Amino acid sequence: MSDGALRGTRLGATSYETDDHVELAPRQVVHYDCPEGHTTSMPFSVEAEVPAVWECRTCGAEALQRDGVRPEEKPTKHVRTHWDMLLERRSIEDLEILLAERLDLLRSGPSTRSA
Repeated sequence: MSDGALRGTRLGATSYETDDHVELAPRQVVHYDCPEGHTTSMPFSVEAEVPAVWECRTCGAEALQRDGVRPEEKPTKHVRTHWDMLLERRSIEDLEILLAERLDLLRSGPSTRSA
């Protein structure tokens, strides 16, 4: 392409394509109602799986599809803490013995500690 062909144009700013002979996919408009009374309308393809819940554009609350059924919430897994993982490896009796050993070591002073 010669340099003269692009002179006077803004590359990337304007498209020279037209919408002639372009068929858009069939669409459906789905309405969502939030608890605050706001309505959010979203266009989806007819072939798309439409979610039952959508975030409200106005307040960010969870909006339910109009005339839809709220999906069942999936059971959440209990979050394991460090203490839970420690108890999987050691019993309380083992931990009490370790604690007593460490306390004896600390009370004996810095001279008897090993590096």
